[in-house]
Amino acid sequence: MQQVKFTAMKDGDKEDYDLLHPLEVEYASGTADRLLTALVSLDESLSGYQITRLGHSLQSATRAERDGADTDWIVSALLHDIGDIFAPYNHDEYAATILKPFVREQCTWVVEKHGDFQMLYYGHHVGGDRHKRDQWAGHPYFDDCAVFCERWDQASFDPDYDTQPIAHFADRVREVFARQPYDPSVIRVGEREPLVIG
Repeated sequence: MQQVKFTAMKDGDKEDYDLLHPLEVEYASGTADRLLTALVSLDESLSGYQITRLGHSLQSATRAERDGADTDWIVSALLHDIGDIFAPYNHDEYAATILKPFVREQCTWVVEKHGDFQMLYYGHHVGGDRHKRDQWAGHPYFDDCAVFCERWDQASFDPDYDTQPIAHFADRVREVFARQPYDPSVIRVGEREPLVIG
């Protein structure tokens, strides 16, 4: 296998970086499949609920799809808790960072803040602030996050719900992560697309 000559990046030359660039592009093209694999590992995380975190993620995405949500919302719902694996104390920010280059800013913001909004349902039982979401009152995406949590997140712990399998969502995940990163026509900074529940 061909390798660069340098042992410190500052010593690399054009030939080194010409070698690395296509390898980095090829590796990045596998992001969707690595995320789908990581999602499966949610089956082994956080016990105590009636369904696994994978089940919860699939159920959230299934509910979003059945509500008529678009691909950005469905993939965001599917991956919103993927940070539970490696970032249990800021899982929402972790997931949002993964999604940020590939989905609308609106969806990224909702995923990033959903932990604060979820406190409404249980914060008072664990010594937290159930009104933590109020700090975001007036934000253009506030209502979207409230709907996301009410309809797709907090409601998705039901072992009897007819949840779609991971294979059902795989092509949507691949579609999203095949997009040009940070494409302004995808990110749509400052734009809000109404979250319509079908």
